[in-house]
Amino acid sequence: MFTGIIEEVGKVLSISEKKAVIECKLVLENTKNGDSIAVNGVCLTVTNINANSFTADVSPETFMVTALNELKPGSSVNLERAMPANGRFGGHIVAGHVDGIGKVGNVSPNNGFFDLAIELNPREAKYIVKKCSITVNGVSLTVADISGNVIKIAVIPHTFRNSCLREIQRGNYVNIEVDILAKYVEKFLSTSDNKSVIDEDFLKRNGFY
Repeated sequence: MFTGIIEEVGKVLSISEKKAVIECKLVLENTKNGDSIAVNGVCLTVTNINANSFTADVSPETFMVTALNELKPGSSVNLERAMPANGRFGGHIVAGHVDGIGKVGNVSPNNGFFDLAIELNPREAKYIVKKCSITVNGVSLTVADISGNVIKIAVIPHTFRNSCLREIQRGNYVNIEVDILAKYVEKFLSTSDNKSVIDEDFLKRNGFY
């Protein structure tokens, strides 16, 4: 489990459908083979550690359904180690299991902050409400507004400077993980066939009012 607070920006040395080699420093501290590190929000398992890099396996499925396939040698990536049991939640609950990819529509400065617009797949957009938490390339952010499938986020200067969000451009694709609580709520309010419509009649039948 992660929190969406980036510890370090690393650099891709190599990446393929089989493995990734990431240059870094801070996240190597106390890390051993078998540990989890989120790379741009994707939970990967460390398989080898060198003095200034780690290697992780990347399955063809993970490579295909995430924005990892947009990376190339030299690309910057957000890195976060799994949260220890005695750690603090600085962001929100992040599983490192990417739900889909979003397309960056706009990145623009705004009085010291940075406005970020991302077009989501309707599959993920249905979980979004104003002020909810969302993970973008591993960064815990708050949705300022939503219009259709497009979300708007106001990124604070510290987060922008200390993550690879500073390098994304219009048209880039980013990894999206929605708030896991929203998915649990949907599951609990649905019947076993998961096809029911949650309407006024449904709420009355199930004792909500």
